[in-house]
Amino acid sequence: MIHLKMFKLSKTRSKNPNQYPYNVFMNKDPEAFVFDKITILYGNNGCGKSTVLNLIAHRLNLLGKERTNPVIDLTPVTKPTIEEFIDFASECDVVFGEDIYGKELKRIPSKSRYFKSEEVLYEIRKIQQDAILEEGFVSGLVRDGKSVEDAKSIRNSAFGEKQLEFFRFAQEKYSNGETTIQLLGDILEPDNLYLLDEPEVSLSPMNQVMLAENINEMARLLNNQFIIATHSPFMLGTLNAKIYNLDTKNYKVQKWNELDNIKFLYDFFERKKEK
Repeated sequence: MIHLKMFKLSKTRSKNPNQYPYNVFMNKDPEAFVFDKITILYGNNGCGKSTVLNLIAHRLNLLGKERTNPVIDLTPVTKPTIEEFIDFASECDVVFGEDIYGKELKRIPSKSRYFKSEEVLYEIRKIQQDAILEEGFVSGLVRDGKSVEDAKSIRNSAFGEKQLEFFRFAQEKYSNGETTIQLLGDILEPDNLYLLDEPEVSLSPMNQVMLAENINEMARLLNNQFIIATHSPFMLGTLNAKIYNLDTKNYKVQKWNELDNIKFLYDFFERKKEK
C-alpha cells in the first residue's frame, strides 16, 4: 500500500549560503518525490538524503524524528536552531496515498517511524552491554513516546520479559549484521510507512542482500511502504525500488546500474580481475 504518495520540498531559500537545511538544496531544482512501495534516495555523502528523510519525518510527525539538527553550522553569523528546521519541514507539501476505495488517506499509520543508522547501531550496542540492557529497553520506550511509568510497566510485563530474553539471546547468538536483520524483522509491523537511513550499516554484502530481500517481502506481503537512504550497491541491486539520484540537479530517477557508484565498482573489479 502507498501510505505517502508525494513529498515536495519547500521552495523557500535563505540569503545565508550556510544556513541549514537551506544550504543542502542550494543549486538544486528537484520536482516532487513521487513514491512507490519501495523508494530509494541515493547519493554520496553530503547529498542530503538523510536530511530529506528527517524532513519527511518532521512533516509527518513520525516516531524517531531527530530533535536536533544533524548538521552544525560553524559560521559565526548563523546559529541554526531546530525551530528553523521545523519551519522548513512545515513548508514542505505532502500528498497521502489512497485507500481501497480510491479515497485519499487522512493520515499516516500511527506506528510508522524513522529509523536512523546510528539508532540501529545503538540498539546493537545496547544488546551487547548486558549491564544497561533493561535501562536501554525502558529508555527506548520513552523515546517512542511512553511515559516512564508506562515504560517500566511494559518492561515488567510478559511482553517486556520476552523482548529482553530475545536481546539476551541475541547478545550471545548473533553478530552485528544478524542482529540488525533480526531487530528490524521484529520491530516492523504490517501496514506502516518506514523511513530507513542506511540500514545496511555494519552488514556484510551477503547480509545486505538478505536484508534487501526481506524488505522486498515486507513491502509485497505486509503492505509496508519504505523510503530508504542508501548508496550500497548490494541494496540498490536487490531492492525492487524506484531510485532518486540526489547527486543530480533535479534528483533524476535512474536505474541502479546507471548510478556512478555502480559504474565505479564495475570498472574497479574489471581492472583488478586480471591481477
